Formats: sequence, C-alpha cells, structure tokens
Amino acid sequence: MLLRLLRVQLRPYGKEITLVVLFQFVQTLATLYLPTLNADIIDEGVVTGDTGYIMRVGLVMLGVTLVQIVCSIVAVYYGARTSMALGRDLRAAIFHRVQGFSAQEVNRFGAPSLITRTTNDVQQVQLLVLMTFTMMVAAPIMCVGGIVLALRQDTALSSLLLVALPVMIVIVGLIVWRMRPLFRTMQERIDRINQVLREQITGIRVIRAFVRDRHERERFGAANDRLTDVSLRVGRLMALMFPSVMLVVNVSSVAVVWFGGHRIVDGAMQVGALTAVISYLMQILMSVMMAMFMFMMIPRAEVCAERIEDVLGTDPSVRPPAEPVTPDGHRGELELRSVGFRYPGAEDPVLSGVSFAARPGRTTAIIGSTGSGKTTLLNLVPRLFDATAGEVLVDGVDVRALDPAALARAVGLVPQSPYLFSGTVASNLRYGRPDATDEELWQALEIAQAREFVEAMPGGLEEPISQGGTNVSGGQRQRLAIARTLVHRPEIYLFDDSFSALDYATDARLRAALAEEITDATIVIVAQRVNTIRDADLILVLDEGRVVGSGDHAELMETCPTYREIVLSQLTEQEAAA
Repeated sequence: MLLRLLRVQLRPYGKEITLVVLFQFVQTLATLYLPTLNADIIDEGVVTGDTGYIMRVGLVMLGVTLVQIVCSIVAVYYGARTSMALGRDLRAAIFHRVQGFSAQEVNRFGAPSLITRTTNDVQQVQLLVLMTFTMMVAAPIMCVGGIVLALRQDTALSSLLLVALPVMIVIVGLIVWRMRPLFRTMQERIDRINQVLREQITGIRVIRAFVRDRHERERFGAANDRLTDVSLRVGRLMALMFPSVMLVVNVSSVAVVWFGGHRIVDGAMQVGALTAVISYLMQILMSVMMAMFMFMMIPRAEVCAERIEDVLGTDPSVRPPAEPVTPDGHRGELELRSVGFRYPGAEDPVLSGVSFAARPGRTTAIIGSTGSGKTTLLNLVPRLFDATAGEVLVDGVDVRALDPAALARAVGLVPQSPYLFSGTVASNLRYGRPDATDEELWQALEIAQAREFVEAMPGGLEEPISQGGTNVSGGQRQRLAIARTLVHRPEIYLFDDSFSALDYATDARLRAALAEEITDATIVIVAQRVNTIRDADLILVLDEGRVVGSGDHAELMETCPTYREIVLSQLTEQEAAA
C-alpha cells in the first residue's frame, strides 16, 4: 500500500528524485574515497616522512570533502522540497476527496479520524520520504561501496563483516517486526484522543452545565494513558535497538583492531590499511544502521499510508452525473415520487413511498414525531444523501442527473443547527454569493429579523464571528443562517426546523416577512411547532418514514389522528380551531 501510494504521488517529481539520487551517489562516493586517501597519507607520507606527498594528498582530500559537502547540500535541498511537496499533495488530495463525500462517508470515518489522517498520517509518510532521500538513498551505496573498498584493502580482515552484518540485520529486523502492530494501535489511539478532545471542546457548555468536569478529565486521562502505554512500548523497543546496534559496531571495531594488529606485526598489512578498514567498517555498519532506522519508520508509515488510501480509495455514495443536465428554466418546482431511503446495513428504511409536489409561491410544511425522517427527507433534495428508491425532481429533472452547480444555485438549505465560519458577519452572509452588496445584506438581515442585533454590534457587518458562531446566541445564529440563505437567492428554500431557537413573536415576524418578500420561491419548512406551519398551503404528516396525512391545517385536524395528536399536545381545542 505504501509503495503504491508513493509511486502514484511521486510520479510528477521524477526530475527532482533523479537529481537527489545523482547527488547522493556522488556524495557517497566522495565519502568512501576519503578513507583510501587517508590510508595513502599514512603509508606513503607519514611512515616515509614525505611531507610533499602529505600536502598533495591532503589537498585532494579537501577537494573531495568540498564536493561531498556541495552534493550533500543539493541532495538534501531537493529531497526536502520533494517530500514537502508530497505532503502538500496528499493533504490536498484528502481534502478534495472529503469535500466530495456525502454525510454517509463522513459519518463512517468520523471527523476526528479524518483530521488525524490529513495531518498526522500524512506527516508520517512525508517524514519517511524525507529520511529516504537524505539517508536511505545513500545507505545501500555506502554499504556496497564500503564492502568493495574494504576487501580491496585487506580481504582477510574484511571477512569479519560476514559475522557483523547478519547479526545486526537480525537484531534490528526482530525489533522492527515487533513494532509494526504497535504503530497501528498508536494511530488508532491518536484518533481516540482527537475524538475525546473534540467532543470536550465542542460540548464544554454541556459539561459545565452538568458538572461533568471530573468525569471528562478521567475520560481524557484514560485515552491519554492508553496512547502513552503503546508509545512507551514503542519507545522501549527503539531504546533497545540503538544499544544493540552500537554493541555490534563496537565489538566489530575491537575485533578489527585486534586481528589487524596481529597482521601488522606479521607484516601482512600496513597501518594505513588498518585505519581504512576500520573506517569502512564504521561506514558499512552505520549505513546498515541507517537502513534499519528507516525500516523502523516504515511500519508506521505503512499503517498511515493504508489509512490515507482508505480515504482516497473511498468513492462517494453521492456522485456527480457523468453527463449533467441543466434545466431549461429556474422555476423552483420540487417533486418527490415514491421516495425511499435506507441507510447502509439498516434493516428498515428511514423513508418509504414519500410523494408530494412543492410549487413556487407556495409553502409546504412537514411535521412529525422525532425520528420520523423529516430531516433525512430534506437532505435528499440538495443531495447530502441520494434516495435509494424513487425520484427527487427539481424543475422536472432528477437531482442525480442535475448539474451540481445548478442544483446548488436552485436549493438553499438552512439546517436546525447552522454553522457559522470564523470571519465577520458580512463574510458569512456572502458565503454563497461573494458579490452581494451591503444593501442586499441588510435587506436579508431585515427579513431574517437579524438587523436589529447586527446594528447593535460595535462592528456591524464587520463584527467578528468566531468559529461555529459561538460568540452569538442560538437564535442569532439561526437568523444569520437564514439571512445567508436569503442572500444566496435560491429558487427553493428548505428550512429544517430553523426557527426552533426563536421566540414565538420573532418566529411569527420572520415567517410574515418571508411570505411578503419571497413570493416567487418554493418554501419547504420542517418544524416541531404547530404555530410555525399551521398557515402553510400544504402540510405533510410523517410517521415512521411514511406520509400519513396531507392537506391544510383544518383538513388534517379532521382527517389525520397523528396530526391532531401533535396539535393538541401544544394547543388547546380552541387555539387549534382559531
């Protein structure tokens, strides 16, 4: 999975990767050449007392060192650029893929996990690529070149590598094998930390209202302890690796000096050759250690790559049409024909056989008990979900065949819990129509009964709004969301219990303003309050996903027991008949 991801994502950077490999190759060759030159200085210059030879070879060593430094800088530069570009591309790819997800896919992954995959997981893959370009590329060249040059200096002494290399590979291999499952667990527990932290930050008011601070601290502490536990286990294995590797390196050095000293006494080799073999041994073992260090990072990066691929490989359940259709005109007609919806894996459908038509200039209301499918029904119109049965038509065209841009222009949805973005009042109102004028913003605020409190703000339209709109009340947040949709000017307005946080007087004024100002648009209102929907031209009553009644208020009071029960739970007989 990791190789497939890197092969696809690094394909555009072939030129940069070639330069990295080329300069790392030259840099490594320069590094390998230095011990040989050092051996020549000792054997041909120091031993014989030839100062001129020492100076000449010393200058060559300085030149080789300069080449090594320049090549190393260039290789690291291009390696860092490429790895950072990879991280940028992966984050962008995940972001754009998630933007195309329906609510179904977002719920499947969960917001905390998607955040972790976009940040931490991408960072791990990016770090692996960076370390590969700066360390791993040079490691095999260093290892092979060091072995060849060590054998060239003294074949018998270099045979110690046949013992040192396998021992080091086995030690590090076992440690890496033990670490792989721990890394997967670590990423999952990071997800859990993000989830708990996100819930606590978002629900801080509820936590304090119910005095659950201690419970939440304990819950976060438990999640934190579980992550700490697996991190400690990984840390212990990492701590075990380096002493083990250094033990092999140091024992090998002692062995080389011991046997090399005997060979010098016997006249079988020179002092310079011994120093060169020791240097090559260090380079070989350090290159193996670097490679093993990389292999230690690979398991975690592989787990992260799988999680990234899981997102990138998930096809949205709501797909744009292959040949989008643009309606002839924008009339704002909405029709549902035998619509049904079932969540994946659910035994029973949420909606079954829902049919109705909403026309411009008319208000259609939907009411029903909690869990009857009202919100799901509205979400089918802007394609937050796709109906699993029947058709949802806008201006006579199935929304699944409609051009997404045309659908977005035609439909405006105001959810029950609207979200405001960090910025200003104006930037939030212009979210769907950036070219709206200030006059249009004030007009929308007037209709939404929000002008008064916006004018009372010190900054007016430029008053800062915090993320999520947490610096305004729930009712103000709903009215700003309604104003944002009014600025957008769709042909179809969908209000999903969008007046629930308003007092009765404000609710009545807002509905009166909507009826007066939006005379040529289609309005669909989902509400729990009977007073909010009793004047609608058509009222649909949902019960367990089915339409059990339709008509105006007076008709339903006579013909629909479910509607009558809802009304009488809120109003008296006299108020209901008024």
